[in-house]
Amino acid sequence: MTKSFLTFPSLLLLFSLLFFSSCNKGKSQEEPIIEDDKKDTVKTIAAPEKKISEIDTVDYNQRMLALSNNDTTGFWPVKTPYPLPGAVLPYNRIIAFYGNLYSKRMGILGELPKDEMLKKLQGEVANWQAADPTTKTIPALHYIAVTAQTKPGKANLHRLRMPFKQIDTILNWAKSIDALVFLDVQVGHSNIKDEVTALETYLKLPNVHLGIDPEFSLKNGHVPGTKIGTFDASDINDAIDILANLVRENNLPPKVLVVHRFTQGMVTNYKNIKIVPEVQVVMDMDGFGDKILKRSTYLRYIYKEPVQFTGFKLFYKNDNKNNWKMYTPEELLKFTPKPIYIQYQ
Repeated sequence: MTKSFLTFPSLLLLFSLLFFSSCNKGKSQEEPIIEDDKKDTVKTIAAPEKKISEIDTVDYNQRMLALSNNDTTGFWPVKTPYPLPGAVLPYNRIIAFYGNLYSKRMGILGELPKDEMLKKLQGEVANWQAADPTTKTIPALHYIAVTAQTKPGKANLHRLRMPFKQIDTILNWAKSIDALVFLDVQVGHSNIKDEVTALETYLKLPNVHLGIDPEFSLKNGHVPGTKIGTFDASDINDAIDILANLVRENNLPPKVLVVHRFTQGMVTNYKNIKIVPEVQVVMDMDGFGDKILKRSTYLRYIYKEPVQFTGFKLFYKNDNKNNWKMYTPEELLKFTPKPIYIQYQ
């Protein structure tokens, strides 16, 4: 019998790493609390000129077939509408560093000083480029812009929005190495529509994309961190609708939407997730553990429930505990399908 990805002790460790480091409780002085109702202002973003060219469909099909890694089941490549011109995928493999600037425990993005972190990211980009010269490899900063909380907060929604000045900082860092930016959302007791809409000013930028985390979407009143949350296809479609509208209204290239997943229940009705030319959906295999368990999770919830593109998350610390070893680029490129988005925490 194939073992499930996370045993009960592993779940406790997962909650400890991924959630409680983001909570107000136990924050050190170097991790200040931000008020829920903080008002920030941002500059209006001018829309770029509309692109009128079309993609090379023959080239696109060949790239998608290569990503499928000779899958014989018919699952991959997924048959979806062609993207609008300017699409990031499948022309590039994204290598992202994940975290939050107010915590050194939520990921490599906030753990290391800026220059050291960016240099390390560029090193990982070079490693992946060397492992697969056929696909251009590009860097990204994946910033947790809304964090789930154990306490309800002023809005009584168990979520905390980061101040816009922090997002501005991430944008400046990304610009220095020509990187993409992902804004990640943990809704708590809020919802996708409200939290993503609040970030629209940034999502109007051509290089800013979105991540959403079902783990911290608690629909039945549970406190984040006590249960693993869930998104239905309808929730994910809310994010897709918002992004697609922004692309159409502002003449933008397609947006990338990353959806984290490591259990069956985190995403329901996956077949109803709609794929449109304006949005490229990546189902990202989250969670840590040994290689056998992580591969099993990828096969169960990413490979067997195909949406469009796939991603894989690597943990510098927790994938290297208990005599475990973190996957190398060469090893992950043997997966079917090949992940096109790689996230390091």
